[in-house]
Amino acid sequence: MARKTTVRKSAPKTTRTSASVADYIAAVVDNKRRADAKAVDKMMRDVSGEKRAMWGPSIIGYGEWVNVNTLGAAPWPKIGFSPRKASLVLYVNKLADVDQKVLRELTTKSWKRMTAKYG
Repeated sequence: MARKTTVRKSAPKTTRTSASVADYIAAVVDNKRRADAKAVDKMMRDVSGEKRAMWGPSIIGYGEWVNVNTLGAAPWPKIGFSPRKASLVLYVNKLADVDQKVLRELTTKSWKRMTAKYG
């Protein structure tokens, strides 16, 4: 007889917080990483038209949708990034490594797709 496994539904670990995005970006130690974070933040605000918010301790997100999967439903930013020590997570080491026009186009397409699909 096969055993039935039960998936435990728990609260998501990463949620929107009231922490200050400006303070988080200002605390980025590396000057170049901080400048990149400011540039990506501005671009994502321009593209989304949304206010930025911290999601967990290290993700800066814009907008919100509800991700539904086998573990349940949880809100998540439509687009976002994280200026981590090792890399600016869009998985870009530094903003100078990418064509910023293409990055803006990608961000715009992603925002429009998420908004069309999830509202």
